[in-house]
Amino acid sequence: MTGASDVPATAAAYEHAPVTPDWTCGTCGAAWPCEPKRDRLLAEYAADRAMLSVYLGACLAAAAEDLHAPGSTSLQDRFLGWLPRRPKRF
Repeated sequence: MTGASDVPATAAAYEHAPVTPDWTCGTCGAAWPCEPKRDRLLAEYAADRAMLSVYLGACLAAAAEDLHAPGSTSLQDRFLGWLPRRPKRF
């Protein structure tokens, strides 16, 4: 039986990748970023959440252009709204 650890690292990086211009997941067909990709992104960017926000912001801008939805709140929620909030430091 093969498992996720048997998948080459380069192949694993492309799992749950976005398919443009519709911005759906190429693996599961859900709206991207899908739940598995969200989990993977949180793990990949665990040490630098600011860079994750920058990456997702760039994806949001590209998706807004592809989907002709400038300033769409639903796209903002889809791309950034799921990110965990950290408590403010005073």
